[in-house]
Amino acid sequence: MQVIRKKAWALPDSTATDETIYRSRRTLLKGLGAGTMLLAGSALPARAASDPTADLYPVQRNLRYRLDRPITDEKHATTYNNFFEFGSHKGIAKEAQALKLRPWEVRIDGMVEKEMTVGFDDLIRRMPLEERVYRHRCVEAWSMAVPWSGFALKALVDFAKPLGSAKYLRMETQADPDTMPGLIQTWYPWPYTEGLTLAEATNELAFIATGLYGKPIPKQSGAPLRLAVPWKYGFKSLKSIVRFHFTDERPVSFWETLIGKEYGFWANVNPKVDHPRWSQATERVLGTNERVPTLLFNGYGEFVADLYKDMKGERLYM
Repeated sequence: MQVIRKKAWALPDSTATDETIYRSRRTLLKGLGAGTMLLAGSALPARAASDPTADLYPVQRNLRYRLDRPITDEKHATTYNNFFEFGSHKGIAKEAQALKLRPWEVRIDGMVEKEMTVGFDDLIRRMPLEERVYRHRCVEAWSMAVPWSGFALKALVDFAKPLGSAKYLRMETQADPDTMPGLIQTWYPWPYTEGLTLAEATNELAFIATGLYGKPIPKQSGAPLRLAVPWKYGFKSLKSIVRFHFTDERPVSFWETLIGKEYGFWANVNPKVDHPRWSQATERVLGTNERVPTLLFNGYGEFVADLYKDMKGERLYM
C-alpha cells in the first residue's frame, strides 16, 4: 500500500479555493474578453481587449506546487502593490496604468553565445507556459497566495545560452521617466536591479510571470513580465523586466545598494532571522489580516535548501 506523506507546509486541501469554481470564473473572464474587469467599484482601467497575448490565457495549472491556504482575492492582490517607480506607497495601481507595454523589448546580453534583443510578444510564444500557485512573502511581513501564469526561468536561461563562465543572472526593470514618476526620487539607485546565481535561476521554482488570475499580468503587478522566486522575500521579484545580463560577478541589487545593512543578496525567508527593525516570525495574510507563522524558505525548503548547504560567512536570510 502506498503511503502519501504530505509536506510540512501543506494544509488540508479543503482550505484551498475549489478549482472548479476558480476555473469557471476564469472561463467566464476569457469569454467576456481579456479587457473586461469584474471588480466591483474598481477605479482601474481594463486591460485592452486587443492585448496580443490575451489568447494565451488561461493556461494549464501545474499541480506539483500545492497551496497551503486559499487563493488571495484578486481585488486585494492587484490593488496592494509595491512598485517604487510609481511611488513608495502601496496604492500605486492607478498610477501604474501609465506604463506603456507596447512595444516592449527584452535585452539578453553579457556572457552568452550571442547577445540579442527580442520583442516580448515573440519571446512569450517561444516559452512553455503554465500556471503555478505560489505563496509570496514580503520582507514587510505580509503575504499572499496567487496564481501566476508564465514560464520557468530555466527556459529563458536555456534560450539565452549562457557561456560556461557565467555564474550570475542580473536583471533590470524598465526605467522610463516619461511614465514613471517615482524616478524623480534621485536617492534611489535606478534602474531597479536584482540578481540570482545561475543555480538559483535554473532551480525549478524560479519563474517568470506573464499572467495573473488567468489573464495577462496587470501593469501594477509588473507587466509584461516579472520574476517570481517564492522562497525569497518579495523585493527580489523585480517587475517589468527589460534586461537579462549574464555575468561572472555577483550583482549588487537595488536594495543592497540602498541599505546594505538591512538587505542582502540572498534574501531567503527565515522566520528566526529578524529584519533589523521588525520580527519575521509571523506574517499578515493579505485580504484577511490573519497572522500566521512564517515558514523557513517560505515553505519551499524541499526544493531549494540544498542550494545553500555549507555556505560559510554568507548572510543568507536578509
